[in-house]
Amino acid sequence: MKRLPFFYGWVVVAVTFVTMAIGVNARTAFSLFYPPILSEFHWERGVTAGAFSFGFVVSAAVSPLIGRLMDRGGPRAVMELGVALMAGGLLLAPLTTAPWHLYITIGVMVGAGSVCLGYSGQSLFLPNWFIRRRGLAMGIAFAGVGIGSVTLLPWVQHLIEVTGWRTACTAMGLMVLIVLAPVNLLLRKHPEEMGLLPDGDAAPLTTSAKPVSNILDPVWAGTDWTLPRALRTARFWWIALGYFCGLYIWYAVQVHQTKYLLDIGFSPNVGVWALGVVSLLGIPGQIALGHLSDRIGREAIWAISSFGFAICFAALIGLKYSPSLALVYLMVFAQGALGYGLTSIMGAVVLEIFQGPHYGSIFGCVMLVALAGGAAGPWVTGSLYDLTGDYTLAFAIAIGVSLLSGIAIWQASPGKVRAVAGRLHKAQVAD
Repeated sequence: MKRLPFFYGWVVVAVTFVTMAIGVNARTAFSLFYPPILSEFHWERGVTAGAFSFGFVVSAAVSPLIGRLMDRGGPRAVMELGVALMAGGLLLAPLTTAPWHLYITIGVMVGAGSVCLGYSGQSLFLPNWFIRRRGLAMGIAFAGVGIGSVTLLPWVQHLIEVTGWRTACTAMGLMVLIVLAPVNLLLRKHPEEMGLLPDGDAAPLTTSAKPVSNILDPVWAGTDWTLPRALRTARFWWIALGYFCGLYIWYAVQVHQTKYLLDIGFSPNVGVWALGVVSLLGIPGQIALGHLSDRIGREAIWAISSFGFAICFAALIGLKYSPSLALVYLMVFAQGALGYGLTSIMGAVVLEIFQGPHYGSIFGCVMLVALAGGAAGPWVTGSLYDLTGDYTLAFAIAIGVSLLSGIAIWQASPGKVRAVAGRLHKAQVAD
C-alpha cells in the first residue's frame, strides 16, 4: 500500500470535521423547521417540540448500543448506520401529516442517527489515532460543528423562506446521504489497521532507544477494563457525574439564554447575535483548549471550561441588575471560548482511564448519563423559573453544577493513569 505524504490520522480528523458539520447541524435545524410546522398544522407547541425532546431520550437510550457496535463493527458500521437513520428521517419528515410522524422521523430516526454522527460516535474512535496531539486533533475535528452552524443553518433558513420547510428538510437529508455516506468509508478504528502508529510515529528499530511510556499507573493501565468492571470503580462514576453536570450546564444556558435576554429588555437582534457568536467563538476555543490539554492535562482544561460556564451564569444573573452589553460580551466569551472546550476532551478523558477493547461500551454508558444531564438542564431551569418567576435561582444552581463538574473530573484524574505529552517527564520519573 502506497504511503501518504502525511499521517492518515489527519484524514480521519477531516472526515470527522465534515461529518460533525453536517450531522450535528442537521439535527439542530429542527429549531428552524419548528415555526413553519407550527404555522401549517397549528398543533400545540409542547406536542410539536416534544419530537425534538423525544429524540434526546432516544439518543440517551441508544448510546450504550452504539458503543457496543463500535467495539464489534468499527466506525464505518456506526457512521453508515447513522447516515442511513438521519437521512431516512429527514427525507421522510416532509411526508408528515400527524404529530406521531414527527416523533418517528425527527425523534427516533434523526435522534438515533445523531448519536452515531455526533460527539458520542466520533469520540469512540478518533482518540485512538493520536496520543501526543489527541486534544488538538479532537478540537479541530469538533470545530466542524461551529463551521456548520454558521454556514449550513443560514442556508437551510434561506431554503425554508424561498421553497418551504419540506424542500429544505429534503435537501438536508440528501446532503447527509450524498456527502457523508461515501466520505465515512475512509474511516478506520485504529492506525494499526493500516500498519501505522498513533501520531504517525515510525516503528521503533531494535537499535533505537526505548520509547517513553505515558503510563503512570501500570496496574490500572494493565487491567482489562470490561463494562461491569468499570462500573465498580469510583473513577467511572466521577466521570459520569462530571459529564452529567457538563451537559446540564451546556443545554441549560443554550435553551434559555435567548428568552432570558428578551425578558430583561434586550432586542431580538442581540439575542440572535449572542447565540451565533457563542458558536463562532467555540471554534477557536475548542481547538486552543484541546491543544492546551495536550500540554497541561485534561483535568485542568475541564476545570477551565466548567469555570467558563460558571462565569457565563454569573454574568446572566448580573444582567438582571445591570443590563449592559459589556456583561453580554463577557457571557458570550465565557460560554463559547471557554465552556465549549469541554467537547474537545470528552473522549480523551474516558480513553485515558479505560483504554482497551471495551472502551466503546464504557464510553456509551458514560454518555447515557451525560445525555440525561443534557435533558435535565433545560427542564430543571425552566421548572425553577415557573416556581420562582425568574431565572436567578436556576442560574445560581447552574453555577454550583458547573463547579461540581470541574471537581468531578479532577477526582477521576486521568492524568494519574496516563500522562499527556506535556507531562511525559512525569512518566520518565515513574519509570
